[in-house]
Amino acid sequence: MNPTALMIMLLSLAIGTTMTLMSHHWLLAWIGLEINTLAIIPLMTKTPHPRAIEAATKYFLTQASASALILFSATMNAWKTGEWSITLLSDPYTITLSMALMMKLGLAPLHFWLPEVIQGIPLSTGLILSTWQKIAPMTLLLQISHLTDLKLLITMGLTSILMGGWGGINQTQLRKVMAFSSIGHLGWMVLILKFNPQLTLFNFLLYLTMTAAMFFSLMSISSTKISEISSSWPKSPILVTTMMLVLLSLAGLPPLTGFSPKLLIILELAKQNTLLLASVTMLASLLALFFYLRLTYVMILTLPPHIPPSSTHWRTTKNSPLTAAMTTLALLIFPLSPTFLLII
Repeated sequence: MNPTALMIMLLSLAIGTTMTLMSHHWLLAWIGLEINTLAIIPLMTKTPHPRAIEAATKYFLTQASASALILFSATMNAWKTGEWSITLLSDPYTITLSMALMMKLGLAPLHFWLPEVIQGIPLSTGLILSTWQKIAPMTLLLQISHLTDLKLLITMGLTSILMGGWGGINQTQLRKVMAFSSIGHLGWMVLILKFNPQLTLFNFLLYLTMTAAMFFSLMSISSTKISEISSSWPKSPILVTTMMLVLLSLAGLPPLTGFSPKLLIILELAKQNTLLLASVTMLASLLALFFYLRLTYVMILTLPPHIPPSSTHWRTTKNSPLTAAMTTLALLIFPLSPTFLLII
């Protein structure tokens, strides 16, 4: 892609998200979401492949449907209340706006577009779609969290955790694995949204860090399949080792970064006297743990001398300071969790 065009698209992404973050008005928030949607589509189709065109079409139709629902609901709400304020919603339109934002995020059962779209686009665009594109809808959802129906959030959260685990079990494509990982993590955030929005924000920030670290690592070794990642050890053993640890962090194993949000969410659920919900959530998260451990197991089994040098793929390893920084954060933030929570 032309560097000037790429710069314009990235600048539009930044402007769209910033506009949504700074707005107190539903119309301005909707305009920011639309700028975001339109700016990422050229990035999806920068390699003119039928799969990329299909992914961009699916993404556009899904996001356009969610945006139309947001605009219609906000208009009807303004007609009823006389206000366009984001935090002033009447009862029927809170649910429709929440569902539209969850559709934009890719929460189950409105998640079917996300794995297919991420599978059809380059890793760099998948990184933007899994991290930056989630910021604006999640911010709006946080702002209306006190008005959202608790039963809806619990249902969507549990369904997303289950679907994120079930969907990722039999995948061989790393981009689809990351898509189902995203669905599962968003389920944890939505589950606690009504009880403790600050904890949802903390979880979201750590999710962005860990997902970015994983995508940067995959981009460094140019791997999109499990078979490719398993043969990368002879080329970059340190990077593959840190990738294994990032996967375990995404799984939520102590003492890595991913353990802190899960621990705090379970403690918060227990504090709210919802022990059954906490138990079901922990059991459902075992499905996701299985496919993370499966990926790690595949890497361990293919360490030398199990794989002959002749079968390794010759790919250029592009390590960068950003990859190292994100990986470090994705592994070592756990001891600093109380400090971050105090700041939030």
